[in-house]
Amino acid sequence: MIIRRSAYLALIAGLFLSVPAHAALPDPVKAMIEAAIAKGDKNKVATVIEFAKETNPDDAAEIDALQQQFLADVAEKEKAQALAKEEAIRSAGVFDNWHGKGEIGANQASGNSHDVGFTGAITLERAGIDWKHKLRLRGDYQRSNGRTSREQLLFAYEPQYRLSQRAFVYGLAQWDHDGQQGIDSRYALSSGLGYKVLDQQAVQLAIKAGPAFRRTEYSSGEDASTLAALFAYDFGWKISDRLAFNQNSNMVAGGGSSGTVFIDSRSTTFDILSGLEAKISDRLTTRLSYEIKFDSNPQPGKEKTDTISRFTMVYGF
Repeated sequence: MIIRRSAYLALIAGLFLSVPAHAALPDPVKAMIEAAIAKGDKNKVATVIEFAKETNPDDAAEIDALQQQFLADVAEKEKAQALAKEEAIRSAGVFDNWHGKGEIGANQASGNSHDVGFTGAITLERAGIDWKHKLRLRGDYQRSNGRTSREQLLFAYEPQYRLSQRAFVYGLAQWDHDGQQGIDSRYALSSGLGYKVLDQQAVQLAIKAGPAFRRTEYSSGEDASTLAALFAYDFGWKISDRLAFNQNSNMVAGGGSSGTVFIDSRSTTFDILSGLEAKISDRLTTRLSYEIKFDSNPQPGKEKTDTISRFTMVYGF
């Protein structure tokens, strides 16, 4: 009995030993996967892994292990980079991490009319962890037949504090000059809430609104101070890698005398600027823009609506 049992066990052991062991993942396949991993591109690695599984289905477990290790290494590296970037932002100085665009254009005509004009703008932006700062400076100047036909300047500073992924608080300090409208200096201060209605890679739309205070000093020597309401939006649409459309506006409605707060359509103003940008290189862009300025209560002899078209070159830095 004992002899028979021993023979049975020996037979079973022989059967197991006679089954050939499963071979490891072939060296060429493993080398191909490791070469893709060395590139660090997730999409390329995923493609190589897919083909490796199709051609080596028995080695799927080992192939999956290689992919999971790669993804874990990438996640750890991205986490370290994110922490380093955050630390760099937190420790940056006041003049660090500013990015922007410089815009310039000019025109000249002779013959029946003698015109010379210049337009320029600088936009700067600094994004932190919760804060974002925007600076904007724009100027337009033109002389026609020896007389100044356009003289406009604008300076604006806008800080934003993020409340959530979409909501933010904004502040605004703005100064502008418009010689043709008889405005020597106009100051505006505002603060309120904003919200990112759309926040996608291709399309972005942010709106904001809040109370405002404006003081206007006219070329005639008169001045006026008013409480007002500000409504604004910023819209951007990346049509393709080299073509983009953007539009923004500031609309201020206000009026009244000192100590009285009300909205009066007689002093409503708005400024809408639309632009189409075509990318030439990573830093150089051509821009075609159209701006509408409206003042419901202009100085005597002045038009309510001004428009200006610009064709400029934009340099990013």
